[in-house]
Amino acid sequence: MAINIKDIAEKDRNSVLHPFTQLQDFASGKLGEPTIVETGKGIHIQDAYGNQLIDGFAGLYCVNVGYGRTQVAEAISRQAYRLAYYHSYAAHTTDELAILSDRLVKMAPGKMSKVFYGMSGSDANETQAKLVWYYNNLRGKPTKKKIISRERGYHGCSVVSGSMTGMSFYHYHMDLPLPQITHTGVPHHYWGAHPGETEREFSARRAVELDQLIEQLGPDNVGGFIAEPVLGTGGITPPPEGYWEAIQPVLKKHDVLLIADEVITGFGRTGSMFGSQHYGIEPDLITVAKGLTSAYFPLSAAIVGEKVYQVLEDGADRVGAFSHGYTYSGHPIGAAAANAVLDIVEKEDLPGNARDIGAYFQAQLKEKFAQLPIVGEVRGVGLMGAIEFVGDRESKTRFDPSLKVGARVSKTARDGGLIARAMPHGDILGFAPPLVTTKEEIDEIVLIAEKAVRSVMDDLVRDGQKL
Repeated sequence: MAINIKDIAEKDRNSVLHPFTQLQDFASGKLGEPTIVETGKGIHIQDAYGNQLIDGFAGLYCVNVGYGRTQVAEAISRQAYRLAYYHSYAAHTTDELAILSDRLVKMAPGKMSKVFYGMSGSDANETQAKLVWYYNNLRGKPTKKKIISRERGYHGCSVVSGSMTGMSFYHYHMDLPLPQITHTGVPHHYWGAHPGETEREFSARRAVELDQLIEQLGPDNVGGFIAEPVLGTGGITPPPEGYWEAIQPVLKKHDVLLIADEVITGFGRTGSMFGSQHYGIEPDLITVAKGLTSAYFPLSAAIVGEKVYQVLEDGADRVGAFSHGYTYSGHPIGAAAANAVLDIVEKEDLPGNARDIGAYFQAQLKEKFAQLPIVGEVRGVGLMGAIEFVGDRESKTRFDPSLKVGARVSKTARDGGLIARAMPHGDILGFAPPLVTTKEEIDEIVLIAEKAVRSVMDDLVRDGQKL
């Protein structure tokens, strides 16, 4: 169906409050017209003007099975015709929900027991915080409520999850973070290591710092530690060697629950089904969203480990019903979409594709970018990667923020037909293409990105910047 592009753009500008958008610039037209996305197929999207773009970021790390998968659309349609909605309160369920929950408990890392559903990673992490507090109340530890997150960790934008997010610009003017949330150091060796400090030495120091923080707060006051297996929005940063090996004993020593935020890394992105499996993490609670339905329907889940769940069940006679839930918890259409997506993930071995094509992708990024004079670090794992730009490689001096190098590279790449994200913490170009991406498509992504980086380098030289 043909649309009136001008009319849609005007309606959008006059009525939509867009996330993470400079509101005045958008309202005034300074940002140009909104991008009206019409269709998608494989790793490509097409806008209303007929421009086709490679989606090198899978939406927001989420369209893992690619666009236009009719199996998922048909599963959604079948469920909508059969039963569009029923709630999961008071022990109501549907066949798709029961099947999905059993599937998740069995496939998840660690000893998992139950699954609670929401609609986004943010609300799932709100649930995790409440579970930490509820768990400790039920076992007679009412002060054990602090949750430690990490600087540059990303866990959402709601009140508690936004507090967990360790980037200050998410807190400005929003009265965050809450006092129950404390942050510890970012596990990024490139920026955080002392001169001559190896990755293992750096990881050991971060573990000592965490131990000291818990001691400072009081072990009887700290209930949880939340972390992404790989930092996502904070820069697409894999953990340094030995990090998880050093961190987990500290948490066990102080009886602190480990929440693995697998919203990005879950369902194959690292080359393993879960990032926790990739890095030997043994979580007590797991948060999933994005890849659970490949974003074909909003659905998230808090997967609850046996240790935590047993305390909840044992306390039920004393405290009554589990008083937490959302109208759309366990939505039957979301469950049907998730089962269809997981069928694709398993049958097409998308974690294996992320591992194999991802290894090629990482090698190509290093080959094309690592030696460029404005590149400080090339990093990544599986089908997620980042290029970090610096003004001086030897001294690790950042570019003046006013130059907006990362944003300029991202825009130039987009003009060339590739969506790659200018990450919000520094001059960083991020990639997270769908897990169905082929070797030939990786070559195209890298080629467009290389042209964009070299073009911005030329512009910087013309403007008198020394490289």
